[in-house]
Amino acid sequence: MSYLYLKAFHIFFVVSWFAGLFYLPRLFVNLAMARQPAEYDRLLLMARKLFRFMTPLGVLAIGTGLLLWLDFGISGGWLHAKMALVALLAAYHGYCAKLGRDFVTHSNRKSHVWFRVFNELPVLILLAVVILVVVKPF
Repeated sequence: MSYLYLKAFHIFFVVSWFAGLFYLPRLFVNLAMARQPAEYDRLLLMARKLFRFMTPLGVLAIGTGLLLWLDFGISGGWLHAKMALVALLAAYHGYCAKLGRDFVTHSNRKSHVWFRVFNELPVLILLAVVILVVVKPF
């Protein structure tokens, strides 16, 4: 596969994965605030379906990124920092799975305010990644 096609697919998968990373914690905010069982069940169903949808997108984003690195020799200090941030995103994704399980078992003890703050982490990571990729400061 040519470099530009692989890069295009990588960007597509990253954007798609981030859509899920932005929205899933927002569903958690609403779940933490839900008072009616029917509302809770509907939001939980949405969160579970979104997680199942976004997980393969994250795998494909990371996989195409690794192919870009390994097949085309992309390197630099900025790339190491980006990979560390991607590892943090993967951990965030995994923690979202744990939080989702807490809602399934009705064992969540975190407030909607906590989830509102938690929801901002991927935004900050995305900003840092974009700066690293575009500016390549080191």
